[in-house]
Amino acid sequence: MTAPAIRLSGVCKNYGTHRAIDGVDLVVQPGEVACLIGPSGSGKSTLLRCMAFLEEHDDGLIEIAGDPLGFAPGENGRIRLPDREIARVRRSIGMVFQQFNLWPHRTALGNVSEALRFVLRLLRPAAERRAMAYLDRVGLADRAGHYPSQLSGGQQQRVAIARALALEPRIMLFDEPTSSLDPELTGEVLGVMRGLAADGMTMVIVTHEIGFAAHVAQHVVFLEQGRIALEGSASAVFRRPWNPRLARFLETYLDRGASMLIAPEQSDGA
Repeated sequence: MTAPAIRLSGVCKNYGTHRAIDGVDLVVQPGEVACLIGPSGSGKSTLLRCMAFLEEHDDGLIEIAGDPLGFAPGENGRIRLPDREIARVRRSIGMVFQQFNLWPHRTALGNVSEALRFVLRLLRPAAERRAMAYLDRVGLADRAGHYPSQLSGGQQQRVAIARALALEPRIMLFDEPTSSLDPELTGEVLGVMRGLAADGMTMVIVTHEIGFAAHVAQHVVFLEQGRIALEGSASAVFRRPWNPRLARFLETYLDRGASMLIAPEQSDGA
């Protein structure tokens, strides 16, 4: 049987006395798109960063395709794995952040190819060939020679996506990838992500784009105060908002097409 792409068991994360993530259990299957939604401060981004081991979780276990990430079960609790083993598992994960984090002194091609040279130790010709292929995949082959200052925000984010994809991860994590973009530029980034979903890429996405989540995600997770308050398929979560907190949350996104998602079901006699 194929192992889940991601499995979280009892994951907790503390910042001092504040528990940001409180005993989260979550399974994401290979090829699945899972969207994490919830109010600000609910722990969405922290949970995503734990999945990439950018934050060390304080309790619980995380597995990536069956391999423990960071910690493994031990006789007296958890044991921390060697850094080399952590790095090996993390190589199967790509991440895209709210901010683009591009090198301003390198072109789009340079931003993607330098990551390949640094991480995979590819020689420049091979790195640039692969970088061009992934820039073409996100629709930016004709902007390969442009610097970040010459690109729109949406184009910069697409370069960041190409940079992550070029490392050929099995899982992509997105932390509110459109939150820094003007509304008119959001669509081009979401379009790339829809294409990845259609290609079967496993993705976990922290997003406030409710319409996107409703139409692309197979798995929607609503977080509140560091816990999973509700999860299920997009149709189950959005079309039956029996959870009052979820209904109130969705009402704030009516302008993004959520009104059709939270409308009450008609009775048989309607």
